[in-house]
Amino acid sequence: DVQLQASGGGLVQAGGSLRLSCAASGFTSDDYVIAWFRQAPGKEREGVSCISGTDGRDFYTHSVRGRFTISSDTAKNTVYLQMNSLKPEDAGVYYCAAVYGLRVAVLLGEFFDYWGQGTLLTVSS
Repeated sequence: DVQLQASGGGLVQAGGSLRLSCAASGFTSDDYVIAWFRQAPGKEREGVSCISGTDGRDFYTHSVRGRFTISSDTAKNTVYLQMNSLKPEDAGVYYCAAVYGLRVAVLLGEFFDYWGQGTLLTVSS
Protein backbone atom coordinates (compact mmCIF):
# COMPACT_ATOMS: atom_id res chain seq x y z
CA ASP A 1 0.00 0.00 0.00
CA VAL A 2 1.13 3.56 -0.65
CA GLN A 3 2.55 5.31 2.37
CA LEU A 4 3.56 8.94 2.63
CA GLN A 5 5.46 10.69 5.37
CA ALA A 6 5.82 14.45 5.40
CA SER A 7 8.54 16.21 7.33
CA GLY A 8 10.53 19.41 7.45
CA GLY A 9 8.10 21.83 8.98
CA GLY A 10 9.22 24.41 11.48
CA LEU A 11 9.28 28.06 12.47
CA VAL A 12 10.53 30.51 9.88
CA GLN A 13 10.58 34.27 9.72
CA ALA A 14 8.65 35.96 6.96
CA GLY A 15 10.84 36.17 3.90
CA GLY A 16 12.69 33.02 4.83
CA SER A 17 12.86 29.61 3.20
CA LEU A 18 12.15 26.05 4.16
CA ARG A 19 12.05 22.72 2.37
CA LEU A 20 9.45 20.10 3.10
CA SER A 21 9.97 16.44 2.28
CA CYS A 22 7.48 13.72 1.48
CA ALA A 23 8.93 10.22 1.68
CA ALA A 24 6.84 7.90 -0.45
CA SER A 25 6.70 4.14 -0.63
CA GLY A 26 4.51 1.39 -2.00
CA PHE A 27 3.93 2.70 -5.51
CA THR A 28 3.52 -0.08 -8.05
CA SER A 29 3.92 2.16 -11.09
CA ASP A 30 5.04 5.67 -12.03
CA ASP A 31 1.53 6.61 -13.04
CA TYR A 32 0.82 8.74 -10.01
CA VAL A 33 0.64 12.33 -8.90
CA ILE A 34 1.93 13.58 -5.57
CA ALA A 35 0.62 16.85 -4.23
CA TRP A 36 1.08 19.16 -1.31
CA PHE A 37 -1.91 20.56 0.52
CA ARG A 38 -2.04 22.89 3.46
CA GLN A 39 -4.56 23.84 6.06
CA ALA A 40 -4.39 26.87 8.30
CA PRO A 41 -6.40 27.04 11.53
CA GLY A 42 -10.00 27.89 10.78
CA LYS A 43 -9.51 27.65 7.04
CA GLU A 44 -10.29 25.05 4.45
CA ARG A 45 -7.65 22.75 3.09
CA GLU A 46 -5.90 24.24 0.07
CA GLY A 47 -3.99 22.55 -2.70
CA VAL A 48 -0.51 24.01 -3.09
CA SER A 49 1.36 22.09 -5.75
CA CYS A 50 1.55 18.74 -7.49
CA ILE A 51 4.00 16.78 -9.59
CA SER A 52 3.55 13.90 -11.99
CA GLY A 53 5.46 10.69 -11.41
CA THR A 54 5.52 9.91 -15.13
CA ASP A 55 6.97 13.08 -16.61
CA GLY A 56 7.70 15.42 -13.72
CA ARG A 57 5.26 18.06 -14.84
CA ASP A 58 4.40 20.38 -11.98
CA PHE A 59 1.57 22.70 -11.13
CA TYR A 60 1.11 25.39 -8.52
CA THR A 61 -1.72 27.28 -7.01
CA HIS A 62 -1.54 30.94 -7.93
CA SER A 63 -0.57 32.22 -4.50
CA VAL A 64 2.70 30.27 -4.39
CA ARG A 65 3.73 30.43 -8.04
CA GLY A 66 7.25 31.79 -8.35
CA ARG A 67 8.00 31.20 -4.67
CA PHE A 68 7.53 27.47 -4.22
CA THR A 69 9.12 24.69 -6.22
CA ILE A 70 8.08 21.05 -6.15
CA SER A 71 10.57 18.41 -7.19
CA SER A 72 11.13 14.70 -6.90
CA ASP A 73 14.12 12.51 -6.27
CA THR A 74 13.17 9.12 -7.63
CA ALA A 75 16.27 7.48 -6.17
CA LYS A 76 15.18 8.53 -2.70
CA ASN A 77 11.44 8.14 -3.40
CA THR A 78 11.00 11.61 -2.01
CA VAL A 79 9.13 14.66 -3.18
CA TYR A 80 10.24 18.06 -1.97
CA LEU A 81 8.54 21.40 -1.65
CA GLN A 82 11.05 24.24 -1.58
CA MET A 83 9.37 27.29 -0.14
CA ASN A 84 10.99 30.68 -0.55
CA SER A 85 9.90 34.19 0.34
CA LEU A 86 7.55 32.78 2.93
CA LYS A 87 4.63 34.86 4.09
CA PRO A 88 2.55 34.56 7.26
CA GLU A 89 -0.35 33.39 5.12
CA ASP A 90 1.71 30.36 4.06
CA ALA A 91 1.56 29.00 7.59
CA GLY A 92 -0.40 25.87 8.34
CA VAL A 93 -0.18 22.13 8.42
CA TYR A 94 1.21 20.79 5.17
CA TYR A 95 0.18 17.37 3.94
CA CYS A 96 1.43 15.34 1.03
CA ALA A 97 -1.04 13.21 -0.87
CA ALA A 98 -0.97 10.84 -3.82
CA VAL A 99 -3.25 9.31 -6.40
CA TYR A 100 -2.80 6.90 -9.28
CA GLY A 101 -3.81 7.70 -12.81
CA LEU A 102 -4.60 11.40 -12.54
CA ARG A 103 -4.28 12.90 -16.01
CA VAL A 104 -4.93 16.52 -15.18
CA ALA A 105 -3.39 18.89 -12.66
CA VAL A 106 -6.06 19.08 -10.02
CA LEU A 107 -5.36 20.40 -6.57
CA LEU A 108 -8.54 19.13 -4.98
CA GLY A 109 -8.20 16.82 -2.05
CA GLU A 110 -11.12 14.61 -3.04
CA PHE A 111 -9.13 13.38 -6.03
CA PHE A 112 -6.33 11.99 -3.85
CA ASP A 113 -6.47 8.60 -2.20
CA TYR A 114 -3.38 8.46 -0.05
CA TRP A 115 -2.38 10.96 2.60
CA GLY A 116 0.56 11.40 4.86
CA GLN A 117 0.49 12.96 8.27
CA GLY A 118 0.96 16.70 8.36
CA THR A 119 3.98 18.80 9.13
CA LEU A 120 3.51 22.23 10.66
CA LEU A 121 4.88 25.40 9.15
CA THR A 122 4.81 28.54 11.26
CA VAL A 123 5.79 31.84 9.69
CA SER A 124 6.50 34.72 12.01
CA SER A 125 5.95 38.26 10.82
